Amino acid sequence: MTRFPTRRLLALALATGLGIPALAAAAEPFVASDIRVDGLQRISSGTVFTYLPVNRGDTVDDAKVGDAIRALYRTGFFEDVQLDRQGNILVVTVKERPAINKLTVTGNKDIKSEELLKGLSDIGLTEGGTFDRLSLDRVTQELTRQYNNRGKYNVEITPTVSPLDRNRVDVAIAIKEGKAAKIRHVNLVGTEKFENEDILAGWESKEHNWASWYRRDDQYSKEKMSGDLEKLNSWYLDRGYVDFSIDSTQVSISPDKRDMFVTAGVTEGEQYKISDIKVTGDTVLPQEEVEKYVIPKAGDTFSRALLEFSADAITNTLSNIGYAFAKVNPIPTPNREDRTVAVNLQVVPGPRVTVRRILFKGNSRTSDEVLRREMRQFENTWYSQAAIDRSKIRLQRLGYFESVDVETPPVPGSNDQVDVVYNVKETTSGSFVFGLGYSQSYGVTTSVQLSQNNFLGGGNRVSVEASRSSYLQRYGFSYTNPFFTDDGVSLGYNLSWRELDYSDYNTAQYNSTNGAAQVIFGVPITENDTVSLMFGIDSNQITTYYGYTPQSIIDYIDAMGTRTFHAWRTELGWARDTRNDYFMPTRGMYQRVGLETTLPGSTAEYYKLNYQISKYWPIIPSLVINTRLELGYGDSYGSDKSRDICGYDQPVTTGGSVFVPQDCNGSNLVRHVVASGLPFYENFYAGGTNSVRGFEDNTLGPRSEATASYPKGQPLGGSVKTVGSIEAYFPKLFDSPSARLSAFVDFGNVFNGTDEFKANDLRVSTGVALLWRAPVGPISISYAIPLKKEDGDEIERLQFTFGGQF
Repeated sequence: MTRFPTRRLLALALATGLGIPALAAAAEPFVASDIRVDGLQRISSGTVFTYLPVNRGDTVDDAKVGDAIRALYRTGFFEDVQLDRQGNILVVTVKERPAINKLTVTGNKDIKSEELLKGLSDIGLTEGGTFDRLSLDRVTQELTRQYNNRGKYNVEITPTVSPLDRNRVDVAIAIKEGKAAKIRHVNLVGTEKFENEDILAGWESKEHNWASWYRRDDQYSKEKMSGDLEKLNSWYLDRGYVDFSIDSTQVSISPDKRDMFVTAGVTEGEQYKISDIKVTGDTVLPQEEVEKYVIPKAGDTFSRALLEFSADAITNTLSNIGYAFAKVNPIPTPNREDRTVAVNLQVVPGPRVTVRRILFKGNSRTSDEVLRREMRQFENTWYSQAAIDRSKIRLQRLGYFESVDVETPPVPGSNDQVDVVYNVKETTSGSFVFGLGYSQSYGVTTSVQLSQNNFLGGGNRVSVEASRSSYLQRYGFSYTNPFFTDDGVSLGYNLSWRELDYSDYNTAQYNSTNGAAQVIFGVPITENDTVSLMFGIDSNQITTYYGYTPQSIIDYIDAMGTRTFHAWRTELGWARDTRNDYFMPTRGMYQRVGLETTLPGSTAEYYKLNYQISKYWPIIPSLVINTRLELGYGDSYGSDKSRDICGYDQPVTTGGSVFVPQDCNGSNLVRHVVASGLPFYENFYAGGTNSVRGFEDNTLGPRSEATASYPKGQPLGGSVKTVGSIEAYFPKLFDSPSARLSAFVDFGNVFNGTDEFKANDLRVSTGVALLWRAPVGPISISYAIPLKKEDGDEIERLQFTFGGQF
């Protein structure tokens, strides 16, 4: 059998000692009567024949042999290829490269595993693929480069290849990232007009400082440094230094590769002013209207930033009337003799664009109709960037989606049409809360609450609740259709029945049996404003305990002459919501005013006024401040009710009969009782997780007189409520949209009437809180330390709430 040389030319074979007869035999052409492939394990012979440039019946010569060997090597499937001749049969003998059985990456924290595996796949290293040692070497080099760009110069990449049976291998890449090199000093050479501290204030790359443990701004990164050098250039151009240049940059590293030193040499040049500024091109709108958006004027110091703002303002205006591809090109013409710049803002509107289709992707549960009714951009109408952005915010505020992204791809074959595609990632929009407990005093306690803000994907809100224990029975049902009409009028129903021992809620000792039914309308009046109207009827039966229930509550009930309070009630509310997200807003404001009142003819005639405001202030991407205030006030209307109570002032049992206080007929006067102000069962409360953290729920404010059983008295609540908070959120501290850490200062209290309000009586606390939308449910944990408290306040530093989600 004659063997053709592999990986060598015949000339090289001759040079190494092959004889003339062997060359003649190897080079002698022949007609291949058949082709046989040996050595295959996983790859089929058909695959080999597909790439082999020799067919049965072809004449095989030196050129054909070289072409065949090269073609099979190029497939990447084989480690070795040999071509032999057995008679007139061409024998192709191959050695396959092993298949990758399992590919694992360990030790990586800075780069996510998903990104790493995708990058490995792009290079050709993936499970089920063919293993190539050269690809593994390229991976090691590329990973080292990526970590170096992140400032980690001590990174160690250790690949391990473990052979398996059936020509397979396991590939493990162990990464030891090490710590990022820290920037110890940044030096700007040549800066005379400004202080280096002012210039470096806006840089992402900063010298090591006390806050670096959190912000990690002292970690060197090549990408960050490139961006900071661009900021340096912009700093001077925004202040008129047109001839500014960065002459040199030098980055040095300490021998242990832990410390970085950055030096940049610059030439500042002279400051320029604007000699003339004009708008040219096809402005579409009247020239004078477009010129209103130009911020800098002739005689002002040149500023590239102000020119970009002006160009963006013109572009945004045109994009809102259909010119999606509008451009404004600022063309500066410097005059270095008098240090001035003439600016021409050239407007290129491009074609006027219509939206062909609006598409939604990722909404596996939510129906298209629910998303489409939130749209402010419509199909077959002129493109409007403002309407598209507003539609995105409305989707984010639904609370159904973890993220919302929008794309506007051009329609193929058309230069004046685009599609608008909203890519959503759905999140849990319902909750299932289940509680089970046991105590010697109350026995078994069970509670179940099922709510769904996007019922069956139709956008309706449904909630069912059932709780039962020895101190509480509660059943409730609510339903809201946010789009009862096509105009966005909402309609909701609430039904509830509750029997509750209030003493368990840290309030006064009495029981309440309440049944209520409500219907609620919501009418949108602007894009951000909604007016709501509620009508309801309820019945509330109060049970008191002489010797335990505070005397003020007993006096109120005796003055009213009943223990069952019936009410026809209504509430008128107005709300404005400009927040950019439902779960984790970072900007915008929410405020609401509500006036609730019982109608004439109700047992107790009163009203309650509530005001809430919450504003989010984005300071920097890693810090958002939320200021929150809630005010409440309530009082009765109409004339006060009073009675004279005679006989026994406490129930007395004699001979099986119970004597209770009766109305007076002019004799045996015991006391005169008056019912005025807000009913005790409608009082405001403060303290706890949703108001002033660090104090037990509902324990702040007025208390009843002290007794032997209650030496501190019992919380009564009040008719005036003042609660507020300043909270700093750190959205970048966790690399997850589901977790957020905050630091807060809470303040507040409740008072018995406006005359009793004293700012000095407000309680103050400070602490930290964690909100985590965990897979098993939302968890809120806070730890607060009271800064201003009084003797008798009930402190609870660690507080948390939990509810399972589905």
